[in-house]
Amino acid sequence: MKSSMISHTLAAVLVLGMIGTVFASSTGMSPSKKGVGDALSTKEYSPYVGRDFPTQVFWGDTHLHTAVSVDAGTMCRVGQEEAFRFARGEEVTTTHGLRVKLSRPLDFLVVSDHAEMYGLMPQLLKGDQQVLSTEKGQRWYEMLQSGDYDKTFAAAMEIVASLSEDEQPIKSERAVRNAWNSYTALADKYNEPGRFTALIGYEWTAIGGYNLHRNVIFRGDSATANRTVPFSQYDSKNPEDLWAELQRFEQQTGAEVLAIPHNGNLSNGRMFNVETFDGKPLTRELAELRSRYEPLVEVTQIKGDGEAHPLLSPDDEFADFDTWDRSNLNGTEAKEESMLQWEYAREALKTGLKLEDSLGINPFRFGMIGSSDAHTAFAAVEEENFFGKHSGVEPEPQRWKHVVIEAPDPQFTIYGWQQAAGGYAAIWARENTREALFDAMMRKETYATTGSRMLVRFFGGWDFEDSDTLSRLPADIGYRKGVPMGADLRNAPSGAAAPSFLVAALKDPYSGNLDRIQIIKGWLDSDGMTREKVYDVVWSGERTPDEKGQLPAVGNTVDVKNATWTNSIGAPELIGVWTDPDFDPAERAFYYARVLEIPTPRWTAYEAKRFGVEMDSEVPMTVQERAYTSPIWYAP
Repeated sequence: MKSSMISHTLAAVLVLGMIGTVFASSTGMSPSKKGVGDALSTKEYSPYVGRDFPTQVFWGDTHLHTAVSVDAGTMCRVGQEEAFRFARGEEVTTTHGLRVKLSRPLDFLVVSDHAEMYGLMPQLLKGDQQVLSTEKGQRWYEMLQSGDYDKTFAAAMEIVASLSEDEQPIKSERAVRNAWNSYTALADKYNEPGRFTALIGYEWTAIGGYNLHRNVIFRGDSATANRTVPFSQYDSKNPEDLWAELQRFEQQTGAEVLAIPHNGNLSNGRMFNVETFDGKPLTRELAELRSRYEPLVEVTQIKGDGEAHPLLSPDDEFADFDTWDRSNLNGTEAKEESMLQWEYAREALKTGLKLEDSLGINPFRFGMIGSSDAHTAFAAVEEENFFGKHSGVEPEPQRWKHVVIEAPDPQFTIYGWQQAAGGYAAIWARENTREALFDAMMRKETYATTGSRMLVRFFGGWDFEDSDTLSRLPADIGYRKGVPMGADLRNAPSGAAAPSFLVAALKDPYSGNLDRIQIIKGWLDSDGMTREKVYDVVWSGERTPDEKGQLPAVGNTVDVKNATWTNSIGAPELIGVWTDPDFDPAERAFYYARVLEIPTPRWTAYEAKRFGVEMDSEVPMTVQERAYTSPIWYAP
């Protein structure tokens, strides 16, 4: 199905609707003098009355660090209040004096500063006597105040390395409590229901080579969040203990909380494996706990993309995107191919089908979001407005070759150009409030993007048909005839041969046209083996798949030298219905949509143009922004 035909038909539907209005006006037709209500065959005229499904997508970042984080604070001098102001659309100033502003405000933000030594850095930088009385505190203070970049970077690396120790280097329970209470009050101050949501949260950071980090998010306000303090790795490095702590908190307070894992790609095989933290077989009880408290996974951000890997998905031509796969988080252990299957979201979704078959519960039944993980206090990840992973790599002529993460083995060191300018979280909700956004995250009605703000809808059912793509409001049909992203597709009605899916996307007005929409299917076959397949569902232009079923590339209009492109290819909107041609009603399966834009300039191309620098040939200069929806699951 070609998008140009669909777009023209949709336009015709809208035009016909206007013609009807004009006709009634021009012929002098008017309501009966008895009253409008008497002239109507129904009690309500407005089509929006009684609508009980989400009609808005809200954009935000659930993973942002400020100077309060012990690692970010070694270089960043921007605080939590500036982070909220920036996200709301205000112009602020970076650590190094650059003025910065978003193209468009965000709708929500989670300032997720690290739980470990929460609030220590502001104290250290102010010269707090309690902190300076320790040997490490005095040395770090002198290095950070030296004004020398190399000493500052060395201090940062030493502080981050210290987080791998079993004992907290500098301990102050009072400082943590005060800093936490100050933050939650600030979140309440900037939370404005209906306009901007400041969700309260923090990051639990099991530091070491194996990235098992989670962002913890509260549904309620400061009165709720202040009934605890951030649970840190000094309480436990075991994520199972984090889930138990979240369960205890909910049981004692009646509040609600969730956790979002990120960067499985840097866990060296530990994020989505089938064992407990201690290497024992996974139990049903732990699988239930994980499923309850981890409804989402952050699949794309500055430290790489975690949707799929080319070695795991060799038939997927788009699997190799912003791939960070050479080592673990701190570059102390090389990546082995056998680790990859436990690191990527698509493979985890497949593993979950297998575990559900054996345990009766799927611990990896998660939705998808993106976020930044920026340590600058700024959720600035647009390609032309990218402010980097941390304040040591703010925009300047040579940042493309500066060190971002220094590893003991130089081959694992990460350089500036390898940063990915991404991502954002998109949430379909009824209103922009803490409660509505949290509830939408729990039901997984979310999707991830790599930085673009394209609109994406995805529904599954048993009787979608091509004529459904002509609706001016696909969601009306989607919710009426099926279930949205994040839900279960249950019993097929009598006579239904296979599930069908309605998927629609609308371009970001500030970004590239759309290339295609794909549906990725994963399933557990009759032999107990997991499988996957990528289907092109709807695409732009007059392209025709080849004999192998592969769709030709959309083309490329990027002018790298001038860091620009034209939307002369691609489509502003795509919508289609797809029915699974390989469906077996006896096999568990999941489906999610991936939407790709046409190529546009990468942040490195904008940087080369603005600063007049020539980068090495290995530096990529174009990008195909994309979105990943939460899956829809089918169970026999």
